[in-house]
Amino acid sequence: MSSLDDLGAGTYLSVTSFREDGTGVATPVWLVRRDEELLVLTHASSGKVRRIRGNPSVLVAPCDSRGNLLGAQTAADARLQDPVQTLVTADLLEHRYGLMGQMAAWVNERPGGSDQHIGITITIV
Repeated sequence: MSSLDDLGAGTYLSVTSFREDGTGVATPVWLVRRDEELLVLTHASSGKVRRIRGNPSVLVAPCDSRGNLLGAQTAADARLQDPVQTLVTADLLEHRYGLMGQMAAWVNERPGGSDQHIGITITIV
């Protein structure tokens, strides 16, 4: 089990969400820690979002950019953010990831960009 400190300190977070049949699907994402929560940003039409809508229970673990786990998986709950929370998450990620974060923010700010992304709040259980 990875601690919140370990998870929040990593560059990437593996988020495993679950299909209706119980099959887990892991995805590496950028993250930022805010207090006792981990915040991530993803495309609003992604499978991860559909799976979280159906089942908010996820597993999280530190990982590399390819999704290779660097620590133990930990049970967590995921909650989809509203548009205002999503903008806050995008700003925090831009700040944390510097130039790469600024490039990602630029893509999100293009016409249709911010509407196409949604933030996810992850809370360790």
